[in-house]
Amino acid sequence: MPMAPPPLLPLSALLLLLAAASNASAKPVQTQALLATPLSPDRVSAPSELARDDDDSVFAGNLASAEDAPASTVRFRLVHRDDFSVNATAAELLAYRLERDAKRAARLSAAAGPANGTRRGGGGVVAPVVSGLAQGSGEYFTKIGVGTPATPALMVLDTGSDVVWLQCAPCRRCYEQSGQVFDPRRSRSYNAVGCAAPLCRRLDSGGCDLRRSACLYQVAYGDGSVTAGDFATETLTFAGGARVARVALGCGHDNEGLFVAAAGLLGLGRGSLSFPTQISRRYGRSFSYCLVDRTSSANTASRSSTVTFGSGAVGSTVASSFTPMVKNPRMETFYYVQLIGISVGGARVPGVANSDLRLDPSSGRGGVIVDSGTSVTRLARPAYSALRDAFRGAAAGLRLSPGGFSLFDTCYDLSGRKVVKVPTVSMHFAGGAEAALPPENYLIPVDSKGTFCFAFAGTDGGVSIIGNIQQQGFRVVFDGDGQRVAFTPKGC
Repeated sequence: MPMAPPPLLPLSALLLLLAAASNASAKPVQTQALLATPLSPDRVSAPSELARDDDDSVFAGNLASAEDAPASTVRFRLVHRDDFSVNATAAELLAYRLERDAKRAARLSAAAGPANGTRRGGGGVVAPVVSGLAQGSGEYFTKIGVGTPATPALMVLDTGSDVVWLQCAPCRRCYEQSGQVFDPRRSRSYNAVGCAAPLCRRLDSGGCDLRRSACLYQVAYGDGSVTAGDFATETLTFAGGARVARVALGCGHDNEGLFVAAAGLLGLGRGSLSFPTQISRRYGRSFSYCLVDRTSSANTASRSSTVTFGSGAVGSTVASSFTPMVKNPRMETFYYVQLIGISVGGARVPGVANSDLRLDPSSGRGGVIVDSGTSVTRLARPAYSALRDAFRGAAAGLRLSPGGFSLFDTCYDLSGRKVVKVPTVSMHFAGGAEAALPPENYLIPVDSKGTFCFAFAGTDGGVSIIGNIQQQGFRVVFDGDGQRVAFTPKGC
């Protein structure tokens, strides 16, 4: 007698069995611990030694003397702009930074677009770097000496620009800066560049004062900021007394905009007028920096690092940490890399497609750049949406906060919690390089109540940008001689 077939399971029970089998075979989500410390409600007021107008310790060999560092290396200390006195709360400063960040990202996207055509670019050195947050502009500062004798000057570090410039007396129109305005009339090493000089012809927006036969420069930024004046060469002095002569720079007599506190800008791009290119005969084209956590504790020592130029910039960085630089024939300033994927919780996100992040060399659109002056990493919209959804799924145990904050659309209520396990996030680059992000590099506090937001954003502007929040704590190496970039963890 044949046996009766087993009874059929209800559909709901079958689905439960399938889900259980799937969960049993799925890999557990990799997590790491986040210290859920909210922003302080107090107003920031923590002056740093670099913020003092009379501080010239940067030139006194307190970081690296000529004997301590190789002749092919120059190093300066980096300090966060939070170390400057400012009458604002951390939440107010963050809101302002994100507002300015949006303008900068739009400018970079416009500069990398096809309408701009081909752009001409205009051992080692070490200097201190300071974050620009507390002064209101969002970049990082370094203090150097300009001229002979040296006038201390706080300079913004900017990998998205080439031209070096600073405010100069006499000022027709100048914004308020920290410290004394440089006066070229008091420097023995200042030399104006003539209109017919090759240096003048390298400028994208150059001109000529026919009466003086003096080369003129002008640099305009997407946020409305502008600097204009004489183009000249000058001697720059760095930590330990290292001096670099005949650096071409703009001496700005007419300046306005959002360069709050800084005396000027040290362009670190790939163009012919950038600082690394100008010093390449002596130090090579390599430099590295470490950007400290903007929301780190008040302990000044924990917020200091260095930017290094020359052979010491690469140091003992292992080869597997490097990814090749990518060249954009339409924009030689930016540092392009090939981001090929992102992992969340130990699993690659399938929707982060290489096709959405690849540079189109014929149009100059797309691609991924590493930028010191942009705070938040922006990814092409499809890649960002896939990353955000993957993170939300992996962080299902965290309590979502209703709404978003500024440009962030994924925020969590971590109030009352001291340590929280969050999914890991890693960025994967061509050549096998990987940047495994610390949790504070992608979940950041945005208020004093315990709200933390996923610090990525989407962009429809063409170019994707790896911003400085995601770079915090890494020694980011720009090996211009080897045409490669590395992200070395715990490099500060």
